[in-house]
Amino acid sequence: MKVLVMYVDEFSYSPAVKNLETADEVTSGEKFTDSILAFIQVEKSDEEFDIKSREKKLVNHLKWTARKNDCQKIILHSFAHLSESKASAEYTKELFTLAEARLQNGGFTTAQTPFGYFLDLSLKAPGHSLARIWASL
Repeated sequence: MKVLVMYVDEFSYSPAVKNLETADEVTSGEKFTDSILAFIQVEKSDEEFDIKSREKKLVNHLKWTARKNDCQKIILHSFAHLSESKASAEYTKELFTLAEARLQNGGFTTAQTPFGYFLDLSLKAPGHSLARIWASL
């Protein structure tokens, strides 16, 4: 799993193109402020592990990043461009659902961008050292 995490002052998206036939219909976007935005690429090799172990590893990384940025809001964004390897859509979506539930149980406010869409994105991110963190989990 590859993860690029950014602290964002502002982030918004709107759906542009549906690229997964089974995805829910989404017609409007959302806006967020003062959040952790996680671009997440779940890889085929992740499917060799118990999904709970991958969820725990992802959540621990996101919690650490949020603490470093004194932030309680986390946005999960499936971003299949950090690696050539891709897990199945089903595995990825389940991992996101489990991670979001664990984060909420930990007191975080969470959101997911629409799964199965290319999105128009707008973001404003500060230029300090822990505002952008890349990891291979």
